[in-house]
Amino acid sequence: MVKSPVNDEIYICDKCAQLAVSVINGEINKRAASDLRQHWKNAYNMEIIKRKSRFDNVVFDLIPSQIHRELNRFIIGQDYAKKVLSVAIYNHNKRLHDESGLIKKSNILLAGPSGCGKTLLAKTLANILNVPFVITDATSMTEAGYVGEDVEICLQRLLQMADGNIELAQKGIVYIDEIDKIARFDKIKSHTKDVSGEGVQTALLKLIEGTEISVPINFERKNPQSETILFDTTNVLFICGGAFEGLFDNFSTRKTIGFNNTDAETPEEKAPGSSSEALVKFGLIPELVGRLPVLCSLEELSENELVRALTEPDDAITKEYQMLFKQDGVNLIYEEEALYEIARLAIEKKTGARGLRSILEDIMLEVMYTIPDNKDNISKCAITKESIKTKEPVIIKKRQRRKAVASVTN
Repeated sequence: MVKSPVNDEIYICDKCAQLAVSVINGEINKRAASDLRQHWKNAYNMEIIKRKSRFDNVVFDLIPSQIHRELNRFIIGQDYAKKVLSVAIYNHNKRLHDESGLIKKSNILLAGPSGCGKTLLAKTLANILNVPFVITDATSMTEAGYVGEDVEICLQRLLQMADGNIELAQKGIVYIDEIDKIARFDKIKSHTKDVSGEGVQTALLKLIEGTEISVPINFERKNPQSETILFDTTNVLFICGGAFEGLFDNFSTRKTIGFNNTDAETPEEKAPGSSSEALVKFGLIPELVGRLPVLCSLEELSENELVRALTEPDDAITKEYQMLFKQDGVNLIYEEEALYEIARLAIEKKTGARGLRSILEDIMLEVMYTIPDNKDNISKCAITKESIKTKEPVIIKKRQRRKAVASVTN
């Protein structure tokens, strides 16, 4: 590095100094400059590929049953979805080590009501896997050329998660959340171009199927002046998730009368949930549904499952509040009837497991405000069924030690 004679904090490398002199003397024309730029670009790309990553030299040896057990530690219910994801992740690892090219990827679509655990499944997988895993939001994506993020943003984040190692990023997993929010508009109701709905679905087609896409190296929005690198998505596993509001309640639309009436069919036969027909009717284009061959429906959590979600997982919310109170020296306890009452309220609000925190926050607000002032005199705090209605948990104070008064006799 050459220090500037004007400012001690400014430096220039020797190669750039020689290049500047050559340009001033007219020794470098446009063609030579273009060749030089391409040479530096290739050298930079090779440096990224060789860059060390925290995922290097790590062997993935989890079988489906082990993945399923890890998911059980944090997620209650949804056994079918856990099996689907466990097998998909296991086969994804097999495909990465397959040299025959016969093993193809099977992208997954998770469909279920809000609060049933779709996003939590993805986050838990990201914690237990040793391959780059990113979670992106489909609602922020727009069609190319419009304000918003292009669909390539998920690949940029995957490359960033892999510490710039392109070979490692091309073996990663992408979870696209809120995929139902990009359902195409009804042409009768909308007269504008659907740049955040059907346009995004169309842009995702080749990305999910497998193709080479130019991705900016500097993790910025793609533009003609940005340096790019080719990203092959052939081995990238895509998992999409969405609530698909109303899809599970009103699937059966074919109503007949007379001898052809099918009302006697079982619920399983009548409403299969995430079928291709229902998804297309909801607003996903058939081409996108065809590129998501594994369709998995998640069920709404029952009252018993919500109670288990409150207490059993390693990161259960009740354990979190107990830890908060413990730091103030207060023992927080929950009555069984209170837990079932909280689960019942979550079902009434149709918020699923996601609504459990809001209910508890509402109940605990007043007591969390007052306990720090009197924590030296409080021993326990009990959450009962009545305290949920009154929003006043039962506070048990410490027993005050009686001080003996000695009488002095003369």
